[in-house]
Amino acid sequence: MDKLIEYPQLIKRILTEYIELCRPSQQDIETFLITDEENGHYMWMNLGWQKGERITGMTVYVRIRDGKFWIEEDWTEDGIATDLVRAGVPKEDIVLAFHEPGMRQYTDFAVVS
Repeated sequence: MDKLIEYPQLIKRILTEYIELCRPSQQDIETFLITDEENGHYMWMNLGWQKGERITGMTVYVRIRDGKFWIEEDWTEDGIATDLVRAGVPKEDIVLAFHEPGMRQYTDFAVVS
């Protein structure tokens, strides 16, 4: 697997599938994918109104850095890491960056500081 080509395509596909699933149920909230492929940033964003309240928020933010997926934010039920593993990404190429570096050793994923 050529990580430089495959990893960006993979995360875009996974996040696009999630966004498509969310669209029918949230009519007043836009869900969209923001990408900065040159720098390896991929974000699933929500924007809109619900019951008079402004909704703005990041559901998932993943960076591709040093040949690894760095999951900075993840509010999905099963976790984007699960989807990446199912797609064939080795666990050592996934960093749960939302955990502080000292806690990453207790996960099944990459330990990077």
